[in-house]
Amino acid sequence: MRKVLIVSHVSGFVPQFEMNNVRLLQEMGCEVHYASNFHNPSYGDDNRRLEGTGIICHQVDFVRTPYSLKNIRAYGQLRRLMEEHDFALVHCHNPMSAALTRLAARATHTAPVIYTAHGFHFYQGAPLHMWFIYGTMEWLLSFLTCEQICINKEDYAFAKKHFHCRRVDYVPGVGIDIEKIRGTAGANEESAEVAARYDGEGRRNPENIISSAVKRQQMHIPEDAFVIVTAGELIPRKNQAVLLQMMKLLKKSEKIEEKRSILLICGHGELDQELKRLAMELGVQDRVRFLGYRDDLYDIYRASDVFAFPSLQEGMPAALMEAMACGLPAVCSDIRGSSELIDQGKGGYRAARKDVEEYARYVRRIRAKTALADTMGYYNQNKAEKYSQRHIIPRMAGIYEYWMSFHNA
Repeated sequence: MRKVLIVSHVSGFVPQFEMNNVRLLQEMGCEVHYASNFHNPSYGDDNRRLEGTGIICHQVDFVRTPYSLKNIRAYGQLRRLMEEHDFALVHCHNPMSAALTRLAARATHTAPVIYTAHGFHFYQGAPLHMWFIYGTMEWLLSFLTCEQICINKEDYAFAKKHFHCRRVDYVPGVGIDIEKIRGTAGANEESAEVAARYDGEGRRNPENIISSAVKRQQMHIPEDAFVIVTAGELIPRKNQAVLLQMMKLLKKSEKIEEKRSILLICGHGELDQELKRLAMELGVQDRVRFLGYRDDLYDIYRASDVFAFPSLQEGMPAALMEAMACGLPAVCSDIRGSSELIDQGKGGYRAARKDVEEYARYVRRIRAKTALADTMGYYNQNKAEKYSQRHIIPRMAGIYEYWMSFHNA
């Protein structure tokens, strides 16, 4: 049985984003190994989602920063792992773990190595020091990379022009499960299937309105509230503070007779307490719900009216794709990745990353025009089909088969 090693710096990465590739490799008859820091799940509180997957786990003490001496220990752990196993293929993710993986693979003659960049840390508008540190690092490591996979067009164009990998491919995202997204049932519903948010003519389905009402009741949200939802780690890069400031503007402008706007923040992270304090300081704590990490996001999306995503930096955001597939219009930052997903004025609006007034203006516009919101949601639902598993998985299968054909050849 061929062995394949997947590497990421936080252990929650694979169950959150890479299970499609894990199942694909297992169906190809491979034994899947996973090297990560299992003390840092990041996505969720523990590693329970890895149980029963058949993945063989190996602890490596990865850290995010390139400046820590702990990277030397992680590099040694990777070398020993590669010396102990005859891997037919290595697929690495995340900048620091991918850098150490490629160096260890070169030292142990473990090949081939695929690296998926989930958004380079150097990009149009990035600080110069990011270009100098990460741009230089990735250019040098490209000599040790058999295949570079990019998930957005900006990164792909740059890698294709400047890197020295044997191959560079564009694979737009990890592949969202359209069928699962549209078939997730609420906890209190009688049916195991939930209709898509819109029918074939772009109208709201009555079945889904019931689902939304049930979910709102579970979360103690008024049925007539205008619900804005966002999802992601509570870290500076995700920029949730902009949405709290936006809520202050929305609260100030809402008339007494209008239904109130409520913001749902799904996720946890280092800024949890800081963002809660900010909500208090802005006087919007009554309009904001911090829901923590959720495994029922699709139901929450269907119970919401608009998806807000003000991130400062992304590769190809899965959360935004999934919200689109649920039929939500979106207001997002005008950045790489998100700009490929949201067509301005068609699926929603793209705002300057820190322009609070622009976010508020676009949210008000969607709120004021139900027909526009429905049209945008239907547009996004159709566009999300392009990022479905059924399009992404065959592309990954071709990449895996190509490189594993070189093992012991």
